[in-house]
Parts: sequence; structure tokens; C-alpha cells
Amino acid sequence: MIRSRPSGTAPFVLSVLDNALTGVGCSAREVFDDVIALAQLADQRGYQRFWMSEHHAMPGASIPSPQLMVARLIGETEHIRLGAGGIMLPNHVPLVIAEQIGMLNALAPGRIDLGLGRAPGTDGATASALRRHHAANDDFPEQIRELFGFLGNDFPQDHPYRDVPAVPGPWQAEQNRVPQAKSSADIWILGSSVYSAHLAARLGRPYAFALQFGSADVLNAMRIYRENFRPSQFLNEPYSLVSVGAVADEDPVEARRQSATSAMAMLRMFQRKTFSLLPPAEVEAFQANVHEREVLEEYTDRSLHGTAAEVANGLEGLHDQTRVDEVMLVVQGHSRPAQARTVELIADHYNMPTM
Repeated sequence: MIRSRPSGTAPFVLSVLDNALTGVGCSAREVFDDVIALAQLADQRGYQRFWMSEHHAMPGASIPSPQLMVARLIGETEHIRLGAGGIMLPNHVPLVIAEQIGMLNALAPGRIDLGLGRAPGTDGATASALRRHHAANDDFPEQIRELFGFLGNDFPQDHPYRDVPAVPGPWQAEQNRVPQAKSSADIWILGSSVYSAHLAARLGRPYAFALQFGSADVLNAMRIYRENFRPSQFLNEPYSLVSVGAVADEDPVEARRQSATSAMAMLRMFQRKTFSLLPPAEVEAFQANVHEREVLEEYTDRSLHGTAAEVANGLEGLHDQTRVDEVMLVVQGHSRPAQARTVELIADHYNMPTM
């Protein structure tokens, strides 16, 4: 069941996605402290949820296991929903994810989200080391069904895992003669294509579209999700979210400079270099050829950047186009203080209450 907090004057629910971006010159420990501080800020300013995504083998992103960070944030926040958004399920054994989510939900009932994606979150060689077989993506729907079976302890009678329980979970509660948890983690389907839209609709689950990766299919994906949605015991009607890169600053020039550092990291990845967040001065000094300049400009402008009013205008335009229920700010840039300013300035713009 989706539960929303008030978002001030915003015409949609607002949330935050933090990829623990780790700029050149910063350590993972420093960034983890910043992630905690940002989650606390988002909690205090009334954002709906705080998610982190799984990435591997990237110097510019420090969270290969979002569920571990969620465990830490449970004790650092009070109200905000916390999410592993997402877990790249083909990288994992469903039983282990079910057990981890069961633990998190026992620690913070009603505050845990699990977003499921099928991308590897890394390069091909690392994906091979994680997955061990090449058909992992093809098994994604079956992996989800298996995960649901473990979470609900409701495999069919003839299923080979019928007598394999996930602990903590419903089976343990029954065995120990205690009430089952009143709330479970909200399970989301993540994606950036129509494939995920069809899957979320068929499963009757909330759907999150990652606009920071691409925009070609977002309107079609949302249409498909709504038109094909099948109500389930978890969700009566469609609920959708779109995540988008955002950098807000009092100085729009500085906002663009920060956005450009994330664009440079993407360019490096396309060139089969490491996903590294270079300082703005190095990005500005880079002698780009025509093609590189096009990529840099495209990815710089793919994020919403500028003053809080300018970013908010972009958010509202995106909402008008997609008609989503919720918009998630993907904080970007080399500077962690700049990411915190984005969250603070957007909250101020919409008069979001301080908790």
C-alpha cells in the first residue's frame, strides 16, 4: 500500500535518490557520512522516500549494496521511507534478498521500499563476475516470482521451494506463535523502457521510470503501465514515479557546472573509461571534439539544473507530461554540498514542512 506524506505546495509527492556519488578527491567514508546527512535532511524536510541504487566497479559511486546503507539509515532517520531502489535482482539469489528485506522491515515496519531492476549496474566484465551466466536478464520475471514466493511464504504446493522459508517472515511468525507483521515492504518495479512498464502493470505493483538514463519511452511506458494495470492485493490502482537528475543552486552557472561533472562521468563510461566524477575545473578544461561535446551537452541538459524556481518549473513540466504521482530528485554533481543544497532549495521553494 502506497502512503504519501504532505509535500507543501508541490503538485506531486517529492522524493530523493542518492547514488553516493564520490567525486575525485573524496573517500567512500566521507561520502557515506554525507549520505547519512542527506537522508536526515530529506527526512526533516518532509520528502516521501530516500532511495539508493546498486552500482559496482565505479570510482564515482560507492554503494554496491544499498540494503546495507538502509540498515544504517533506519537508526539515523525517523519518518522517511528508505529504499534499496534499486536492487539489480539478476545479480542476487532471491532468497537472500527476501531475508534481507525481512530483516529491514522488522527493524523499521512500514518504512521499507524495495525497487527491483534487471540491469547489472556495471560493466560487462563485472556483470559476468556477479551473475556467472549470460541469461540472467531473461530470468528476471521468474526471479521476481520466486522472490514474492519467499516474501509471502506462498509458493504453490508443487514448487521445489515450498518448504524453504525466508526468515524473518510470515513462516517464522507462525512457528513462534506471534502476530505477523502488519505491514510489509513496498515492492516496486524499476526500469527505463516499456518492458518494465508491462511487467509492473501485470504484477499490480508501483512503477518507477529512471528518466536520468533516457527519455525516449517515458510517455509510452506510463501509458502502457496505466492501460494494462491489473489491481492486486498490494495496489488497487496504478502508482507511478519518475526519477530525474537535478541540481539547484542560487547561482545557475554553478548548477550547470555541477551537472556537467555528471555528464563527463557518463562520457567517460561510453569511452570505456571509469565512471569518475572530475572536479568542475577539470571538466571545463577538457578539450572535447565535436562528438564529445554533443554527448556532454546532452547529458548536462538531461538533468534539470538552475535556480530552485527553474528546476521546479522543469519538475512541473515533467509532471504535466507524464502525470506521475511522484517525482524523485536524483542528486548530481561532484560536490556533495551542492547535492544537499538541491534538496534544501527545492524543499524551500515548495514550502515543505520541517519535521
